[in-house]
Amino acid sequence: MGTRRDLMKSLTLGAGATALSGAKAAPCGGGEPAAWRRGVEGQRVPDLGDGRFLNPILSGDHADPTVLKDGDAYYMTFSSFDTVPGIVIWQSRDLVNWSPVATALKTAVGSVWALDLVKHDGRYFIYIPVVGDAGQTIMVIHADRIEGPWSEPIDLGIPDRIDPGHAVGEDGKRYLFVNGGGRVRLTDDGLATDGEIEQAYELWQYPDDWIVEMYSGEGPKITRRGGYFYLVAAIGGTSGPPTGHMVVASRSRSIHGPWEQCPHNPIVRTTDPDERWLSRGHATLVEGPDGDWWMVYHGYENGFMTLGRQTLLDPVEWTEDGWFRALGGDLAQPIRKPLPASEPGRGQALSDDFTTDRFGLQWSVCEPGPNEATRARYEDAALVLRAEGTGPQDCSPVACIAGDQAYEASVTIAPRGGAIGGIVLFYSGRGFVGFGFDGSQIYTYNYSQEHSWLRIPVRSDTLRLKLENDRHIVTMSYSADGKTWTRHPWRYEVSGYHQNVFGDFRSLRPAIFSAGEGEVEYTDFTYRALT
Repeated sequence: MGTRRDLMKSLTLGAGATALSGAKAAPCGGGEPAAWRRGVEGQRVPDLGDGRFLNPILSGDHADPTVLKDGDAYYMTFSSFDTVPGIVIWQSRDLVNWSPVATALKTAVGSVWALDLVKHDGRYFIYIPVVGDAGQTIMVIHADRIEGPWSEPIDLGIPDRIDPGHAVGEDGKRYLFVNGGGRVRLTDDGLATDGEIEQAYELWQYPDDWIVEMYSGEGPKITRRGGYFYLVAAIGGTSGPPTGHMVVASRSRSIHGPWEQCPHNPIVRTTDPDERWLSRGHATLVEGPDGDWWMVYHGYENGFMTLGRQTLLDPVEWTEDGWFRALGGDLAQPIRKPLPASEPGRGQALSDDFTTDRFGLQWSVCEPGPNEATRARYEDAALVLRAEGTGPQDCSPVACIAGDQAYEASVTIAPRGGAIGGIVLFYSGRGFVGFGFDGSQIYTYNYSQEHSWLRIPVRSDTLRLKLENDRHIVTMSYSADGKTWTRHPWRYEVSGYHQNVFGDFRSLRPAIFSAGEGEVEYTDFTYRALT
């Protein structure tokens, strides 16, 4: 009889799929789910190396994608929520293989939600909805180069609205469309509002008996093509029932309306809770490198909501009536790449020897305090993290995004001055599992608390900690020499660490932490995907 890993692999990945025939963006879906190609560290990568790709184009927590075509390059960024540095910008030439190129936001401003990345008159802008203790507002940052430097955030003073979508009207004026049908005009430089919010559009209404989370009209993105402004938006709620979130479209000859509802709505919707991708929505239309069209949006992976909302690419066909439809089906099968001749990528390595600063491009601080930049320093191929708080719940762990269904992560720690260092899977201060070490004993964290009855005496100046997440089953081990390992006596099941249980729209991430007094030295972080 096969192992549990073999059984889960057969259930979730299925057999490989044959090449799609016909048009470049041929319909797909149905049949057994296909398997991913493996890249650096065994991570799954979308490019299959044969002119096809398999979603997601960015695995792991990359929610609310906004994509910008800039010449022959594409740039994309995502909600970064309560992490700093935030707003990582990714670059691609073919819409399938992506690499991080910049981190646009270095300042803690609150929880950063669905953004809009645009270019206007040679300058780049990111419009940022921020949710914080003082309420909601929309900010903007700008740069002359996509790599930065990016400006400090400017508060536009747009209260209680989210999900900005930038547009330039036939009148040459700039506008931000926001959730709930709102719109506000901007000044010509895009750095201030020029008037009050007005009600400008309405979205399509689904049948009352559909199973959705809530109506929640949000994520408006404007594309101008062929004499029309197309408004693509999301309704049905972001999470909740897997059949809720969906993509809808409207169009108008004028930026001022009236807006006509697409007769093909919804353009995309998960209709069966057994599909691979659930709660699909929040789309942006983008022209491909060969003049074809695509939608980029997010969805939850069936059985792996812990990974957060992942980024999906769906081929689009323009119909004779001037509307468009999605061709990707349920996205469970390979699709022809937008640029088949492009070189397949290998993915982004997560292992870190701490010889260079990878904050922003890989590492970010979760639930940061006001002085997080002063807590970390690099020295002698090590990251030294000053302790604060009492445990993972209040010490602002440093985390990276994992995009594999199964993986292991390990790191060597050297606690100093009474600090507790460790490695956890961190969702939020209300949800984490893992273990830590202070030089004399191991601490165990489960159900978001430390279990003092399971402290394990271990005396060593350094200790290597390893955490394995094998499709929601977590095993922990430790070693004084990195060769002989002792398995921690407790295993965890973590499939419930996601939005529908804990809220906050986050994901379960590998994280290191430093709590108590003193500091912790971290060396040789390694990541390896499990197949």
